[in-house]
Amino acid sequence: MRPDTGVMVWTLVIFVILMLVLSRYAFGPLTRAVEAREKALQDALDAAKADRDAAAKLLSEHQAQIEAARDEAQKYIAEGRAVAEKMRGDMIEQTRKEQQDMLERARRDIESEKDKAISQLRREAVDLALAGASKVIEQNLESQKNRQLVESYLSSIGTLKVGQ
Repeated sequence: MRPDTGVMVWTLVIFVILMLVLSRYAFGPLTRAVEAREKALQDALDAAKADRDAAAKLLSEHQAQIEAARDEAQKYIAEGRAVAEKMRGDMIEQTRKEQQDMLERARRDIESEKDKAISQLRREAVDLALAGASKVIEQNLESQKNRQLVESYLSSIGTLKVGQ
């Protein structure tokens, strides 16, 4: 096998022409298409990274808002508890005051009823004393004058016993 220079030259010429044609009509558009595809992929990657960064930022903002809302809710709960405790204390204090008022009113009523009962007992004692004295003397004494005399005596006796 001997090398044939004529075939080699023509092969070389055809190869160079084919290279020129391919580089002008095929390699240029293919390179541009690959570069365009590469640029599109890079743009998509950059957009995805930007979206991921934006999503991370938005997530951190939402977490901060949720935390702030949680803190505010805790604050409202604490304020509600404080108001409830204050209301409870006020209600207890009001109940104690009402209880004291009722006890004081009951004491006054008891004292008033006691005074009425003592007065009633004195009147009955005067009536009994007059009736007894009337029977002893066997005559009917003048009732109004004698009644005043006995009442003044009994009231002086009652003052002595109460004062001692």
